Amino acid sequence: MPKLRVHNLTISLDGFAAGPGQRLEAPLGDGTEGLHEWMFAAMRDRADGKSGIDVDCVERGERNIGATIMGRNMFGPLRGPWQDESWRGWWGENPPYHHDVFVHTHHPRPSLPMEGGTTFHFTDEPVGTVLRRAFEAAAGQDVRLGGGPATIQQYLRAGLVDELHLAIVPMLVGRGERLLDNLGAGIDGYRVAEQVGSAAATHVRLVRR
Repeated sequence: MPKLRVHNLTISLDGFAAGPGQRLEAPLGDGTEGLHEWMFAAMRDRADGKSGIDVDCVERGERNIGATIMGRNMFGPLRGPWQDESWRGWWGENPPYHHDVFVHTHHPRPSLPMEGGTTFHFTDEPVGTVLRRAFEAAAGQDVRLGGGPATIQQYLRAGLVDELHLAIVPMLVGRGERLLDNLGAGIDGYRVAEQVGSAAATHVRLVRR
C-alpha cells in the first residue's frame, strides 16, 4: 500500500526546522545558516560517486515517490493574498520534483505547470482531501511530505504520516519553528525504528507503531 513519507527533514539540536524571519534572502529564516549543509555535502559526494550514510539517506528519500505535498512557506517567502502570480517557486523553471506537487495555502491560485513534468497545485482543502488527491496523482507510488514544520505537524496530528526521517544536526537555532511542538497525542502512534549517525548528522526514522 502506498505511504506518506517525510524524508531528510533537518532539525537543529534544539529541535528547530526553521528560524524566524523567512524571506527571499533567508529561505529558512534567521539563524539557520548551515542547517542543510550535511545534505548539500551528500549531494556533492553522490555526484562524485562517493557513498556513505548521508548519501544513502538522500537517495532513500527519492525512491518510489510519485507526488509531493508541501506548505506555502516551502514554496516561497510571500505571505497573504498573491499580489500577482509571478512567483514560481525557489527552483527555477525546471523544479526537481518532476511530478504533481500540492501546495497548502489559504490563498489558492491556478495550477502552475513547469518544465520537466512538475505541476504545482494550490489548495486550501483539508489534509485528508489533499492526501487523497496526492495518492491519486502518485498512481501507486508513495507521496512525500515536505515542509514547513506547521504543514508536517498537521499531518502528524491527523495520524497520516507513515514514515518520518529526521536529520538532526549539531547546531543550535534558539528560536523559530520546532517540528515536534504542538502535536499532543499525535506523536503517540510512532516509534523509533532506526538511528544512525555520520560526522554531519544523526538520522532518526520514525514509523507507525
